[in-house]
Amino acid sequence: MRLPVLTGPVLTATVLAATILAVAAPATAQETTVPFGESHDATLPVEITSESLQLDQAGGTAVFTGDVRVGQGQFRLAADRIQVFYVSGSGDAQGTVDRMEADGNVTLTNGEEAAQGARAVYQVASGIVDMSGDVLLTQGPNALSSQTLHIDLNRGTAQLDGRVRTIFTPGSTRSSPGESRP
Repeated sequence: MRLPVLTGPVLTATVLAATILAVAAPATAQETTVPFGESHDATLPVEITSESLQLDQAGGTAVFTGDVRVGQGQFRLAADRIQVFYVSGSGDAQGTVDRMEADGNVTLTNGEEAAQGARAVYQVASGIVDMSGDVLLTQGPNALSSQTLHIDLNRGTAQLDGRVRTIFTPGSTRSSPGESRP
């Protein structure tokens, strides 16, 4: 039996339909890597605003509560509560922010990308953010959801784990989920 040869518009439509179905369907893999945000400069100052602040100098922590907002360059983090851990010991790094742990209605943006979840841990020096709790990542009209999200702000990448679901809008100008940007 001889199979028909697809050419011209029929071939184009077939390839396009197969591509859309493959990308638009919920991902069957448990892990997906996508581009995330613009370049990140961890040396920029970190600004935090909130309704209240509780300092523990002996423990090297500060707890910000009530409409907490963090800014560092293009990076933005918002949550109900953020605990800041400072570098202890001696030397130039002493007193600088080591990490931030955000809880409750966590939103993170970097450039045009945005992520939401229940909890996030931001390692300031390394530019690593780990989010968890029904994470939603939006990139323009495209959206991805999962249980966890690992973001490397320095590399501009994000990895989603735990029943990843993708909603892709054909014809959008943003990179497709899982596609590398030039």
